[in-house]
Amino acid sequence: MRIAIIGGSGLEDRLSASGLLESPEAVEVETPFGPPSAPIALGHLAGTDIDLAILKRHGNGHTIPPHMVPYRANIYALKNLGVTHIIATGAVGSLREEIRPGGVLLVDQFIDRATGAGSRGQNRTFFDHAAVHVEFADPCCPVMRGWLQATAPRVSEMGVEVYPDGTYVCIDGPAFSTRAESEMHRALGADAVGMTALPEARLAREAEIAYALVALPTDYDCWKQRTPKPGQPPESLLMEIIGNLHKSADAAALLIESALRDVSMLRDHKSPAHDALKLGIWTKKDFIPEAEVERLRPIWGRCFDMR
Repeated sequence: MRIAIIGGSGLEDRLSASGLLESPEAVEVETPFGPPSAPIALGHLAGTDIDLAILKRHGNGHTIPPHMVPYRANIYALKNLGVTHIIATGAVGSLREEIRPGGVLLVDQFIDRATGAGSRGQNRTFFDHAAVHVEFADPCCPVMRGWLQATAPRVSEMGVEVYPDGTYVCIDGPAFSTRAESEMHRALGADAVGMTALPEARLAREAEIAYALVALPTDYDCWKQRTPKPGQPPESLLMEIIGNLHKSADAAALLIESALRDVSMLRDHKSPAHDALKLGIWTKKDFIPEAEVERLRPIWGRCFDMR
């Protein structure tokens, strides 16, 4: 078992500098889809034998915008390094009064409103030359979500507010929503809005990697009117995000590190994602070119080894 943490806005540099990894080694991985966002840091969780990998989604220095993240290369590289579980993080705007900025949201559902701008459309699936259909009704691994939820009471005692479930609506970005769009997302039933979880979670499922999203609510998006303090101008959305980013990142880091101290639940319970391709390859395997089988061997190779 190897667990990867994909650091999003607010957590990228913090993870690298936290001392979470013991004797880290930066590894560059070649993939058929180009290089991943950044070299991947490999090592052990400090003081344990748990294998960890850390990937900065937006690259070193946060240089890659959401719509240009090389999602296929990232997931392929992690799979090639033996990753079995992904804890993804990312800043979100809260669409509900009760989900307060500064806490942590354990997402369980997605609504995809990304249009495929930038590289996102090309990154939608690994399987361009075969009919492969994975189940995605429950996009975030229930085993991982249960494991993270079990940690919530411990970090709640330290002042971290953990919201156990919520629906994430994914937009292209990099601009934030209009007020009308924000209200529409609320009407759709979404609880948070972000720009990076899709197609990332879908590709993880295609790669048979268990995936959980720890979202960092940093603001109330633009649906909520901001009341200025006496004698001060109204606070902008960006001011609110920047003001809460460190608090949310601290909360997420505390939850993740606390959960990683006991991974027995992950060892003892197989994720449904680990068998995602068992019935998912519909094209007759003899009709799939050998070159394509080899190109995607880290992703689906075991399915062909059983022929």
